[in-house]
Amino acid sequence: MPRALITGITGQDGSYLTELLLEKGYEVHGMVRRTSSLDRSRLVHLFRDPAIYGQRLFLHYADLDDPTTMRRVLMSVEPDELYHLAGQSHVGLSFEIPESTCDMTAMGTLRLLEMVQDMRQKPRFFHAASSEIFGQPAQAPQDENTPYAPVNPYGCAKAFAAQMVTIYRKTFGHFAVNGIMFNHESPRRGENFVTRKICRAAASIKLGKQKDLMLGDTSAKRDWGCARDYVQGMWLSLQHGTAEDYIFATGKLHSVQEVVETAFAAVNLDWRQHVRKDNRLLRPAEPQRLCGNASKARRLLNWEPTTTFRQLIEEMTQAELALLADT
Repeated sequence: MPRALITGITGQDGSYLTELLLEKGYEVHGMVRRTSSLDRSRLVHLFRDPAIYGQRLFLHYADLDDPTTMRRVLMSVEPDELYHLAGQSHVGLSFEIPESTCDMTAMGTLRLLEMVQDMRQKPRFFHAASSEIFGQPAQAPQDENTPYAPVNPYGCAKAFAAQMVTIYRKTFGHFAVNGIMFNHESPRRGENFVTRKICRAAASIKLGKQKDLMLGDTSAKRDWGCARDYVQGMWLSLQHGTAEDYIFATGKLHSVQEVVETAFAAVNLDWRQHVRKDNRLLRPAEPQRLCGNASKARRLLNWEPTTTFRQLIEEMTQAELALLADT
């Protein structure tokens, strides 16, 4: 039974990756932060299954800024595959807490690579990089050879982490992969991300629980895909014969405004009656033209996104409707 270790297992991607690996017969271990909150909502269905939790799924307390706990977990689990998904991943928040963002996202990755370097049997290593490393690129769409040009603290931290992964692969021979993930969403997306905020608001307004939705720049465009497709790419990248870097993206741009219109249409509402602009929500610097070319992943991994933008936003909105109707 192959053994995998996931940092950030309780997040959106971590929960979907856990399900995928369990389906494929893995023993799955996850690092979780020791906090005052015991919320593990994305994994609760697995916790409640006695045939899975404690049998093929195990959680371990460790923090990216605490090397002792990380090393202890890594050495005790001895994984065949290590999926590094953890970090401070909210772009807007990274402007408010740049130092901790860089410590968690950049230095946390370096600490992990150093620990892998000390292991006798080194696991195959996947690092979830981000399209934010490209910032305001000179070319569109972006591919694996596009220069890094981040414009926010999160993108800068991810660029450092991605470059360190490349260095450890080329210098020390690690099987280390950067999956450069363009925006990917799902009903499990955190509530402080704009897609989830919009879908939740549309459902809440439909149910009479909310009147208005306040947003910043709705003209901003992103390459949005489905998280379930992207974790499939993570797994495929570690099954390939050689360690490579890959873009995971749909290659199609959509605006925040399109998210608004699709979400409100899904619950038969006119968005014009409910959406208001709030300049306080504007970001100091906004990446431009972040659109990915995933042809390498298609060619080498036979990877394809399967969920359309409209299907994704409609699914997220309907999931919010069901969730809010029960509260």
